[in-house]
This record gives sequence, structure tokens and C-alpha cells, in this order.
Amino acid sequence: MKKYVITIVTVTLAVLILALGGYYYLNKDDNQTPSNTTNQKDIKKSSPTNENTKTDNNKENTPSTNGKTPETVTQPTIINGIILANKKHPLPANYNPGENPTARQKVNKLISDAQSLGLNVSNQVSGFRAYGTQAGLYNNYVAAHGKQEADRFSARPGYSEHQTGLVFDLIDNQGQLLGAEGTSESSKKAAEWLGKNAHKYGFIVRYKPEFVEKTGYMEESWHIRYVGEDVAKTIYEKNISLEEYLNAPGGDYAN
Repeated sequence: MKKYVITIVTVTLAVLILALGGYYYLNKDDNQTPSNTTNQKDIKKSSPTNENTKTDNNKENTPSTNGKTPETVTQPTIINGIILANKKHPLPANYNPGENPTARQKVNKLISDAQSLGLNVSNQVSGFRAYGTQAGLYNNYVAAHGKQEADRFSARPGYSEHQTGLVFDLIDNQGQLLGAEGTSESSKKAAEWLGKNAHKYGFIVRYKPEFVEKTGYMEESWHIRYVGEDVAKTIYEKNISLEEYLNAPGGDYAN
């Protein structure tokens, strides 16, 4: 009889430990302290003209579609020649292509033309960011604003378009992100021009307010992504997100 009692107690304790352990795992990362954020996503983003195909895998960390994470994928997701980096499609943690030279040439031309029109755009940009750099930025935002709020405007490491080398955040002459909340009227005017003309240089404004559900990020009038002139023109004229153009999943993280 004592033997059965001991066995029942042991099994009961094991079940309780597993249940409590599962609860801790599901809740230990839920930093839910939202706060007011200006518009600074990462002073941060990327495009297509690149190599490789797609691929994926599985692990843990910050999961994406089918459990894919920066630690498990071995190649970026490429659809019709365009690299896709979003909350469902991570880049490998060791993916480090540097700044795309074509994208840099095009953004330089865009900035030069904007300046010739007297628009408030500086030569300064925020471009390529390696995995480690993005990790530092994201962790700082989480510490300041909480994870839930940080995820609205900053990519987790391995999920940032900036890591592709195809993205630029434009900055005004006051050192502020172009057209961000609280910037001057001239900065906002320059952001308006960018929204109407970026496609002529092969860029799309990646995070428009109407794309929030598709991209998983708040509006970013300053964040442009190089995709090539033909694709950029189509996306601009149809006013669709890159996810819609590629018919690919977007939106928020799985967890």
C-alpha cells in the first residue's frame, strides 16, 4: 500500500512541476509595459537584386512561420528574386552581405535630386545593420519601452530589413527621421515628396499606415527599401505592401 501511495505522490509532484514550468516558459518573456514612443524605429531597413533561393528550418528563440528563426534558417527567403525579411521570414543570424552598392548609388541620386529641389533631406542615412547591431538597438528599446511596444517600431535581431543591405532610413537636416512625429513642416514635406517619388529610383516606402496589418510595423515615412524600378513602380501604382506583391505571409511574430 505504501508503495502505491509513494508512486501517486511522485507522479502528482511531477505533473505540478511540469505545469508550473510550462507556465513560466510561456510568460517569462512577456514584458508588457507599453509606453509612448516617438517614431524612432531603429534610425533603420533593404531589397531584391541578390542571390540564393529560399530555405528555412526550426529552433526556438523568437519563432516565425513554421518555427523558423535566425538561428535555424541557412538562407534568406527569396521570392521572384526579391529578398523578404519580415516578422514571419527571418534572415540567418550570420547573414552579412553589407550595403548593396546598387541601392547605395540609387539612394545617393534620390537624395541629390531632393536637395536640388530645396527639400529638407540630409546626406546622412541609416543603412546596413548586422545582426549584432540590431540586437543592441532592439534590446535598448525593450528596456526603455517594453517588448510589446518595441515590437511595433523595431525589428528583433534577424528580422530587420536593414540586415539585407537594401534599406535606408532618410534623415532631415535637423538630424531627425524624415517626416517623423514632431519634426518640422519642411521635414514632413520632404517625406511627402519621398512617398510620391521613391519608386522612380527603385525604392518603396516600406511601412505605410495602411500596411500595418501586412507588415506588423507602425508607419515609417523615412524607411525606404530597394526593389528595382519595375517592381517599385508596380507596388507604388497598386499601393500594396511588399508582402501582397509577393503573396507572402506578413504581420506579427508567431510569438
